Formats: sequence, C-alpha cells, structure tokens
Amino acid sequence: MTTKKKGYTARDIQVLEGLEAVRRRPGMYIGSTDERGLHHLAYEIVDNAIDEAMAGFCDRVAFTLHADNSVTVHDNGRGIPVDIHAMTGRPALETIMTTLHAGGKFGGGAYKVSGGLHGVGSSVVNALSEHMRVEVRRQGRLHYQEYKRGEPTADVVDAGPIPKADPLRAGTLVTFTPDKEVFGHTRFDWDTLLTRFREMAYLNKGLWIICRSEAHPEDDRTFYFEGGISSFVRHLNHNREVLQAEPFYMEETQDTNVVEIALQYNGGFYETTLAFANCINTVDGGKHLEGFRAGLTRAINNYAKKSKLVDANTTNFSGEDVREGLTAIISVRMEEPQFEGQTKGKLGNAEIKTAVEQLLVQHLEFYLEEHPAEGRRIIEKCFTSQRARD
Repeated sequence: MTTKKKGYTARDIQVLEGLEAVRRRPGMYIGSTDERGLHHLAYEIVDNAIDEAMAGFCDRVAFTLHADNSVTVHDNGRGIPVDIHAMTGRPALETIMTTLHAGGKFGGGAYKVSGGLHGVGSSVVNALSEHMRVEVRRQGRLHYQEYKRGEPTADVVDAGPIPKADPLRAGTLVTFTPDKEVFGHTRFDWDTLLTRFREMAYLNKGLWIICRSEAHPEDDRTFYFEGGISSFVRHLNHNREVLQAEPFYMEETQDTNVVEIALQYNGGFYETTLAFANCINTVDGGKHLEGFRAGLTRAINNYAKKSKLVDANTTNFSGEDVREGLTAIISVRMEEPQFEGQTKGKLGNAEIKTAVEQLLVQHLEFYLEEHPAEGRRIIEKCFTSQRARD
C-alpha cells in the first residue's frame, strides 16, 4: 500500500519552463527512448528538409552519420529565417530551435504541405541532444547558433557573407549529438536509416538524397527516382512474378488534397501496402488507407461485372480477395493533416477517405478497361483467392 500524502496545494503544481518538459518526459514527444525513439530524431530533421522539397524550394538533401553517432543534415532550401521574431523578441532561428509549437507549418504561410503537424520536431531534437549546431545560409550571409541540451550557448552569430568557395549557397545545416543521458549507448542503425531515406526519395520524385556513413563508407548511398512511387512499387516487386507489365499509377487533386497511388499485382499470396501522408509513413494506417481499400474493392467488383468476367448476381469479391498478391503505395498530401500521436502513426482526416476512394474507383476502372489482358489476370487472381477462402 502506498503512503498517502496529506497535503495537495498550489505548491505541489510544477510548471516546466521551455524544453524542460521534453527532457523530463521524452516519450511523450518521440514515442520512446529506445532505438525507435533515437531514429525519430534523425527523421524529424530530415523531414524538415523534405518539407522544403515539397514546397518546391529544395532538390537536394545530404545526410551524414558520423563515427561518434552524431548526425549532420543539410539541404539547399531557403534557410531558416534569422530576423527577429515579433512575439519572442529573439531571432526566428533561436525561437524555432528552443520553443515548442514554433515554426512555419501553422497557418499555411511558409508551407502549404508539410509533414510537421505538432511543430515540435526541431526543438525536441534540440532538447534531447547533448550538442546541436545550426548553420543557415540565407540571402548571401552565413548565420549559426549552438545549443547544449536545448539551451543556446550564445546568441545567433552573423558570420558574414558566404565565401565564394562554399558550395552550399543557400539552405540549412543541422548537426546534433543524441544525449546519452536520455538514450544511453543506443546507436543509429545504418540500414534502418537507408530504408527510411530511400522511401523519402521515392515519394519525392526528382529529389536527391545523399547518405554518407563515416563508419561504413563502402555503404554510402545516393537515392534519386524520377519514377517516384511507381519505381517504389517496381522495387518492392523486383523478385516477384508480376501480373502487369507496368504498375497502375494515378495522381489527382481534389479540393486541396493531392492523391497519388501506384499498384501492381504479383503471383504471391501476401499484400504489401504502404500508406504515407505528407511523406510521413503512417505505419498504423488511417483514413487514406481505409479509402484505398474501399475504392480498390469497389473498382475490381465494378470492372468484373461490367466486363462480364463474373456473374453479377452471385459473385462479389471481398477486400481480402482483391488484396492478395497486391503491392501498393498510397501517398496523400494535405494542408491540414490530423495525425494521431506525436510520432504521426495514423492519419485521422475523414475527408481524405472519400477523396481516395472516389479517385481510385474512377482511375482504376478506366485503367482496367484500357488494359483488358491485365484486367483479366487480376480478376482470375481474385477468383483464386476467393476459392481458397471458401
């Protein structure tokens, strides 16, 4: 039995200032302090660079994993603003790096589409780092600031004009060392990082992501995919017998929501479907995945009946029937994504379910009508799946 505490007054109420709350309860912000949480730090900084790419201001992101387990990320985007922020009276750079819910992702001003909902990414990484240095190349000048466990060690420094020999003329460079007080001796896993960054390159066709490991230079990688998520599907199916020569692909905007889908069937028995929202891998699914599954089932059944490949009165494929042997990527881009949890594992926007379902039915039915041989093979695959379940 616990001992009862007699008093409970205003003096018992703690108010945590600044980023102290992050250090006291890091799991609330990054999910955990194990290997998964550690990798989330790297993803947050890279996601900020990807946001610049989605906004059309960046086409190159470089990631370096140093031998001491520190990380450097730099992009050739616009660079974080360094002018004085009206509300805080401090440079915008310092405000973003040291204040929760501060950034250009609210209100749709600097970013129409971004992966950052909570506005906590950079400041949380800063709070959970032994050391961080941010360099900004913007409007021809170089500024930087350094931090220790979330606190600035000095004011933002104006280092003067960018040297002509500097190959990086604009953009942001962030170097951070995860805090051993928080993460112990957990280290970044290079293969895990490469898997994530390969995904990002697939989701942003035309974006270069250069990955360098000081500990394993033989494993350095550069990712660039002009084919985008169609290339992603081909990559996932590369050792499988496919039913379509090329993946089905669609991209369309409904209202302000961009829906992009690629899919291809193979001769296997398992489904591989990945769903992304604003380049965030929503590992727990959400409304976009629900819309995809509903739209896929509708489109396959509609086509099978219209083309008289099945008896319209007796045959109706289930969701399981139409997803066996399916490889698919769903990528949606939204101005106001509603993610569940700080780690953004599930998308909650109800309206995206309708958009994905409607657009997929429209485009996939047309595709099947235009590719009758592939359509017949897909329906036969669904029949086989249905019979195996009966």
